[in-house]
Amino acid sequence: MNRLTDSEWKVMEALWSGEGRTLGSLLEALAPETGWSRTTLHTYLTRMTAKELVTAEGSPRRYRAAATREECARRQRQDLLERVYRGAAGQLVAAFVADGGLTAQERDELRRLLDEMEV
Repeated sequence: MNRLTDSEWKVMEALWSGEGRTLGSLLEALAPETGWSRTTLHTYLTRMTAKELVTAEGSPRRYRAAATREECARRQRQDLLERVYRGAAGQLVAAFVADGGLTAQERDELRRLLDEMEV
């Protein structure tokens, strides 16, 4: 699975929130945020189907996510780790901590997880 674009994430979020959605249902859910036309959304769905991110069945077509949120998130994390940090997970975590990107509660949770893993 390739890295998802921001637009693909929006489509996937809409698909994860409903079981088998028609083009019209997806357009209704996405148009307020995106302003996409029916044609634009159909183009995204066609491309995402070719990428095997989405399945389309029946008449009218009902679109479903072919990948779970966790599968997509894992792929995004791996892509970021490889592209930016050359696979060094410690550097990624250190960057979040150093940038102030973690709350005190999140830092405590991270410490707890690392202790459990005996890292």
